[in-house]
Amino acid sequence: MKKIILLTIVSISVLHSFAQTIVSGKISDNKGNGISAASIRIKENGEGINADSSGQFSLSLSGSGKRTLEVSSIGFRTSRQPVELNGETIQLKITLNPARGELAEVVINAGSFEASDKAKGASLTPIDAVTVAGNGNDLANSLRSLPGSQNVGEKEGLFVRGGTNEEAKQFIDGVLLPNPNFSSVPGILQPARVSPFLFKGILFSTGGYSALYGQALSSALILESIDLPDQSSGSFSIFPPHTSLGYQQLSPNKKSSYGIDMGYSNAKLYNQVVSQRPDYIKDPEYLTTDANLRIKTSKTGMLKFYTNFGQNRIAMRNPDIDSNALKSSFDLTGKNLYAHLSYRENLGNSWKIDASLAYNYSDDRINNQLLDSNNKVIAIQDTLYGNKNNGSRSLVNFHQEKIVLTKILPRSRSIRFGVEDIFSADDRSTRIINDEYKQELKDRLTAVFAESDFYILRNLAAKIGARAEYSSLLKDFTLAPRVSLAYRFDDGGQVSLAYGMFYQKPSNYFLVQNPDLNNMRADHYILNYQKKISNRIFRIEGYYKKYHNLVTADPLISNKGTGYAKGVELFFRDKRTFKNLDYWVSYTYLDTKRQYMNYPTELEPSYTTPHTLAIALKQFFPDLGLSANVSYSLATGRPYYDLKQGSEGKTIIQAQGTTKANNAVNVHLAYLFTMFPKSKNRDFSGVALGVNNLLGSKQVFGYNFSYNGANKVAITLPAPRYYYVGFFITLGIDRRDDLMDQVL
Repeated sequence: MKKIILLTIVSISVLHSFAQTIVSGKISDNKGNGISAASIRIKENGEGINADSSGQFSLSLSGSGKRTLEVSSIGFRTSRQPVELNGETIQLKITLNPARGELAEVVINAGSFEASDKAKGASLTPIDAVTVAGNGNDLANSLRSLPGSQNVGEKEGLFVRGGTNEEAKQFIDGVLLPNPNFSSVPGILQPARVSPFLFKGILFSTGGYSALYGQALSSALILESIDLPDQSSGSFSIFPPHTSLGYQQLSPNKKSSYGIDMGYSNAKLYNQVVSQRPDYIKDPEYLTTDANLRIKTSKTGMLKFYTNFGQNRIAMRNPDIDSNALKSSFDLTGKNLYAHLSYRENLGNSWKIDASLAYNYSDDRINNQLLDSNNKVIAIQDTLYGNKNNGSRSLVNFHQEKIVLTKILPRSRSIRFGVEDIFSADDRSTRIINDEYKQELKDRLTAVFAESDFYILRNLAAKIGARAEYSSLLKDFTLAPRVSLAYRFDDGGQVSLAYGMFYQKPSNYFLVQNPDLNNMRADHYILNYQKKISNRIFRIEGYYKKYHNLVTADPLISNKGTGYAKGVELFFRDKRTFKNLDYWVSYTYLDTKRQYMNYPTELEPSYTTPHTLAIALKQFFPDLGLSANVSYSLATGRPYYDLKQGSEGKTIIQAQGTTKANNAVNVHLAYLFTMFPKSKNRDFSGVALGVNNLLGSKQVFGYNFSYNGANKVAITLPAPRYYYVGFFITLGIDRRDDLMDQVL
């Protein structure tokens, strides 16, 4: 009898564990209208479904115990509520409230990709930045797989719609991040200074961005930092040549937190194993330290402080392009300090304030020398060779203050306005042989701006704004209007239009030679169609951009440059078709020419290509704890020119051509596990390995030419492939939830 009773209990337990719980119901807005295609998912394992056209849903779940049901839809606040899986039917009525200050039914997206608490999935999230194969933990690199970006392998930063990387700016909590990457090195991509996990929101604007931001001629990458972490955590990783260590502490009352992270990289050992094209005198070395403090000052108030210090050193030599018997060396030492303070608070009566302060100090020292075959410095009085013994130092102090006031109006309307002040002082010294030249640039840029979101009709929304700026150095006043419209169809598709004028100061490199330059200008025209439904998104966008007052140096430095960029871009992302598989395809067609720098006429810039294709696949196998990621990129050939100074100082094109198409396959694998399964604190551990440019395809980005044009040297990767393997652990946070997120 005892055996029968025991067998019965075990049988009931087993049957109960396999019992199916049906969770069904309706998703409605606060007026009782059903929300079509609302997303319903279980947070713990990613199982989910989308509501039908009337908001109805039915979800069958196995297992037992407590789960968290997450319900979300664009323009609404996410709803989370616990459910108990017990084999019975659970009937729910869930109401989603509009996100205050956001357009509840129409989200204007012309010229932008967004991933945040406000709108998910059209862009890449922080977890994508570390898992998408080939991006090197750099947000800007990860965004190169989105349409509009050019995949430039020899230079860091974003190159968007025909613009240079200097024309694409990054902002943290509303203020500029002046130096997002380590100091630039000729022909070698430099890493990012800040971690992707610092941010909860990412808005990648490929054009037509908000009037709240300025001094970015082509693009703005707008980043929103996290408030308080969910819980305390620690992290450690070792990926030779990089090691990092971090700690985040959340207070017991969950009203404040602090944290510190450190990272160190030294490529000496790696470069001994994997041979490199440059002959390194000092292998690349990077040090980063950042700290944060976050305080919840009230129910709606938040004070956040962040600081980052970094330094890098690299020295290398290559054969001199003008002589087979000589070498040229490059030596860089860079230091950078960034500090940022932001405050946010609801003032009552539907008013909100956002205030930010930022400070940046940078010190870059560069030394170029001409060497003989024994690597000894030589001095040649000849003009061609003598000028190769030179050096420079740039010491920059930068600070910015910004205040934005927002008034939330009825029917999801809002108006924002504010003021910002940017001061920069750049002390430059240049040495050519034994002569030294010093220059100092100081500028105060003051800006005021206003912008409003409102509905014209139920399915028609508008964003209208303007930005006015004055530069004390240029003595130039600019006024930039910006307007966007969006119409949402009943099937969930949406068409958007955007127009805007955008200004940017010339770089200090040109201003020290001619301080009388004016602002450069670009006019953006954008037409966009996007449809997001059932965890899939399709997007097509066409644009035209006209450049004015670009800086030229042919023969004198002036604002006589012009140009244009036009193109069509496609993007498709799918998280539904295959379980735990997320993939996207993006294609960019670009037609652009500009007369700038020493271009004698309008030419295709050497960093652009007409056709770019990117494919990314991320497959997660939860039962195996395996994350597999593959990316593929294809770019048609880039133009190159041998530009020389002709008679009367005019530039002539001595030679030109187009490189072969570049393509690359990148692979990233991670085995995930729990090191301390019996601990109360969750951990996220794993071993990861990967290869960039797996097939070793030869990447040629352009050519350097000798003075007489007889010698042509290809600009290529330092090595055909880049390998990495290492271990990581995060205590207190399990990021498997992010990997299994099946919601767009």
